[in-house]
Amino acid sequence: MEVPVPKRSSFWQSITFKLIIIGLLILIMLIPGAMIRNLISEREQTQLDVTSEIGSKWGYGQTVNGPVLSIPYYHYIKQDDKECREIRFAHFLPGELEVDADVTPEIRYRGIYKTVVYNSVLKVSGSFDFPDTDKLKIERGSVMPDDAFVQVGITDMRGMQQALPFEWNQQVLEVEPGIPTGDISGSGFHVKISLEESDRYDFHFELNLNGSDHLYFVPVGKSTNIRMNSSWGHPRFDGAFLPDKRDITDNGFKAVWHVLHLNRNYPQSWKGSAYHTEESAFGCYLILPVDQYQKTMRTSKYAIMFITLTFMIFFFVEILNRRRIHPVQYLLVGLSISIFYVLLLSLGEQIGFNLSYLISSASIVGLITAYTESIFRHLKLTMILGICLVLLYVFLFILIQLQDYALLLGSIGLFVAMGLIMYTSRNVDWYSTTSLKNQDKQIGF
Repeated sequence: MEVPVPKRSSFWQSITFKLIIIGLLILIMLIPGAMIRNLISEREQTQLDVTSEIGSKWGYGQTVNGPVLSIPYYHYIKQDDKECREIRFAHFLPGELEVDADVTPEIRYRGIYKTVVYNSVLKVSGSFDFPDTDKLKIERGSVMPDDAFVQVGITDMRGMQQALPFEWNQQVLEVEPGIPTGDISGSGFHVKISLEESDRYDFHFELNLNGSDHLYFVPVGKSTNIRMNSSWGHPRFDGAFLPDKRDITDNGFKAVWHVLHLNRNYPQSWKGSAYHTEESAFGCYLILPVDQYQKTMRTSKYAIMFITLTFMIFFFVEILNRRRIHPVQYLLVGLSISIFYVLLLSLGEQIGFNLSYLISSASIVGLITAYTESIFRHLKLTMILGICLVLLYVFLFILIQLQDYALLLGSIGLFVAMGLIMYTSRNVDWYSTTSLKNQDKQIGF
């Protein structure tokens, strides 16, 4: 007597069950997606470490703060019924400040990583008015004019390449390292001066300064004029003030700033550390023209969308053309899409983002198309899938390039994709174990 073979439950062959399996596979693909983003972050951090390492030897980003005229004075306080005195400092800013900065960039490498450094020659000139300590309510007998000095703050003194003379009222003075007071700047150099009776003190000096990443200036003058020239064609102006004039070409840039004391939040003179002048610093960054890590990270954020849309293409091929596709085959296609981002990252470090995107996308599209031909055994369906993948990768490339309109273009693209899915699935009977309302008619793409 033959034993009847039990029929498989209709649920396990239903469209609903297949959609559940596809949804689980999409969730599983979130794991390699997160691993890829971590890998991109690690490689980007390695580049930042290389930039920091080169900067520690060449010179970090520089901020020039000064010159500032500082005069020590005695401050009397009562302590334990005794009158004690301590030395404090009064600070005076110049009336006029002119800076001509000639910045020469250079690219330095550590293995496959690179960063931009620079050498700058700064010509600084201007004048101080006679310091009026009466405005600061300092007794004249407490002032020590013979110990006055001019200080210039420099962020990283390792960048100083040459000790250039400091001219004060046409008198050449010797520059000394360090600053006697930390009221304004933590590092830099100072020049001891003699405050003879005069209505105006002219100064002039030059700095040969190495740095990396950026070059900033603090507008300490009552009228500050900064002119910067460089052969680097990719500046990014930043800080408290943008340039009044700028001219940027592939061969370099020129920028001019004009800042008044009314544009700042600190006066021309004060006592002690009452104000922080570096809050008004401005200048420019010398940036590399291509940041492949940022673009690759932005591309990887669309990975789940790519996997979902590709799975949907396979799913509708399966139900509308009755081509059985195993979940393992879905998984292999999803992993192939994930490999695209690894290829994009590794090739981008060597040949740049655009060319690596072309090579990586062409390789993955070719791989998936060849694999699906063995699944579908149908040239027309395979060609349709290949064209859809090409359109997806072209759409993603345009999306990455148009950064300002990425949200708008992305939302339109998703709307179009959803419309196509709804149109394609209009004849599907989702309650049936079969894929079509009319089982006698096969619908193809």
